[in-house]
Amino acid sequence: MSVKIRLQRRGKKGKPYFWIVAADARSKRDGKYLEKIGAYNPTTNPATIELDVDLAVSWLQSGAQPTDTARGILSYKGAMLKNHLAGGVRKGALTEEQAEEKFAAWLEEKASKVDAKKEGLAKAGADAKAKALEAEKETNAKREAEAAQAIADAEAAEAAANAPAEVEATTEDAPAEDAETKTEE
Repeated sequence: MSVKIRLQRRGKKGKPYFWIVAADARSKRDGKYLEKIGAYNPTTNPATIELDVDLAVSWLQSGAQPTDTARGILSYKGAMLKNHLAGGVRKGALTEEQAEEKFAAWLEEKASKVDAKKEGLAKAGADAKAKALEAEKETNAKREAEAAQAIADAEAAEAAANAPAEVEATTEDAPAEDAETKTEE
């Protein structure tokens, strides 16, 4: 029986979520599996991977062959490196302490890279929000200026419409006053 380390689809339609499992190569993709090794959520940025590295290494040493995607995930989490270092220990090229030291150093470096990516994504998101806010402020300022201009234009038009009526009223009132003064004399 050949064993594969592969992904088993979980989650809803359009919202993928995978289990990383060791399964018989002849079983269906979402069918029976031998052991669950971890989980993979590609919808988050960066992708969320939960993996039992020691369990994955034990399956690799037992002869399980990972699929291409599973190999990428195992490599990303360090299971392939740990398997490689365990092979070096078996051959006598390294001691167990040296292998653990190298693996720990690699894990620290990988964690710093992941943290840098998360910070970069957070900064990019904050920059995008700031840019959008600035654009919104500019748009609001333009709208306020246009509204103020429209109000000023309306007041000017109203004043212009009222001005001829006042002139007519004063010209109509003036002859009446002249007539009154003539009658008094």
